Amino acid sequence: MRYILLVLISGLIGWFTNYIAVLMLFKPRKPIKILFFTLQGIFPKRQELIAEKIGKMVSSELLSVTDIQEKINSPGTVAKINLKIEDTINQYLHGVFPKKYPLMSLFVGAGTKTKIKTELMQELGNMAPSVINEMVADFGHSMNIEETIKEKVKLLSSERLEKLLNDILKNEFTFIEWIGGILGLVIGLIQVLVLLLFP
Repeated sequence: MRYILLVLISGLIGWFTNYIAVLMLFKPRKPIKILFFTLQGIFPKRQELIAEKIGKMVSSELLSVTDIQEKINSPGTVAKINLKIEDTINQYLHGVFPKKYPLMSLFVGAGTKTKIKTELMQELGNMAPSVINEMVADFGHSMNIEETIKEKVKLLSSERLEKLLNDILKNEFTFIEWIGGILGLVIGLIQVLVLLLFP
């Protein structure tokens, strides 16, 4: 019974220490002074640094201005933009133009309208990539993805940050706790073996 208790207590200690370690990632949320020490959860304490790192990672590796430009300039996106532009030109030439300029529209036949549309599409096709790239670059500089993400993460409450990370890493945290218990059991078994071999 003594040996069984030793193994069980070792397992419990292993699980409990890992449980406390996971808990201390988030708690206490506010700094608590105990004599010469200040206790605070790792994530609340390092939230500003975490925000900075996430901002840098997102802007440099996940969502840079270049990535947005490449996505917009991809053949699929360009085809969709061209289709939308063509629809808009058609609506103008066949709907808006005759209403706004009824007399002039009498002299502009279907062939002329087709020619106007074709030339406009060619001109826009030549201009679009550079205009889009310039607009995205201006948007990227004015928005500053890194700074925006950084500020958003910094402004998250400790409770919200904890919930987000728990939602993502809940299974991993549980795994860490159970691994602590299993390692504790193994250590307990080793202790029992040592006691049996060297009484």
